[in-house]
Amino acid sequence: MKLIRFGLPGAEKPGVVTDAGMFDVSAFGEDYGEKFFETDGLTRLEAWWSANANNCPQVPAGTRLGAAVQRPSKIVCIGLNYADHARETNAQIPAEPIVFFKSTSSLVGPNDNLVIPRNSEKTDWEVELAVVIGKKASYVDEKDAMDYVAGYCLHNDYSERAFQLERGGQWVKGKSADTFAPLGPWMATKDEIADVDNMRLWLTVNGQKMQDGNTSNFIFKVPFLVHYLSQFMTLLPGDVISTGTPAGVGLGMNPQVYIKPGDVIELGIDGLGTSKQTAVAYK
Repeated sequence: MKLIRFGLPGAEKPGVVTDAGMFDVSAFGEDYGEKFFETDGLTRLEAWWSANANNCPQVPAGTRLGAAVQRPSKIVCIGLNYADHARETNAQIPAEPIVFFKSTSSLVGPNDNLVIPRNSEKTDWEVELAVVIGKKASYVDEKDAMDYVAGYCLHNDYSERAFQLERGGQWVKGKSADTFAPLGPWMATKDEIADVDNMRLWLTVNGQKMQDGNTSNFIFKVPFLVHYLSQFMTLLPGDVISTGTPAGVGLGMNPQVYIKPGDVIELGIDGLGTSKQTAVAYK
């Protein structure tokens, strides 16, 4: 299944995407949050959809999409998980995953505007594969890790590089501004993705290709990341793991290139759709 959330910010309704379009499944009675995933919501929704699809209204084309999942308990991010990105930022290949958090208040819809933060001069882009956790995960063995994955989303891990790297402390400061986590257009369940280790991901700025990578170049693959993170924290249903970005970020260019008001950022991953953000200045 492909799950969407649509409608005005803060009042999103649940929906699904099929070859026939987008459909409102509000009558199912649940949003796609922690409780939904914790209570085997995907299986229940699939059964409900089989019985009720013909009664579900179609969502009009052009309707705003919200983040593909309801605000999770946490967004856990992996840094430098592609060797080419590590090289372009003059960083060593990590021996263990680099882990940081992104504030859940940064979560927005896939096509909402990017608001460049107040006093920002170095806002940057990062196309990433996001993993959505399907059930509570603590001390998970790597061989069992995929049993804890509900599905996948397209994510743009926006970063303010001066806040991240020049202000002391942890990377979270450069990752957590409002609108810095557009997630979606949809969450695809595991069965929708034939090979998570062979997915093309790309990003353009004003039509110019900046990133063009493939998850085959992961340093740490999805099962290992779920296992690894679960040794340090309990992953709750609906939590998001953002798995890192390939080469092509503004920080790695010579000279460096950063986002300015009016820029249009478009991105996509095979099987996970595309998203588009227009940058605006903070007011």
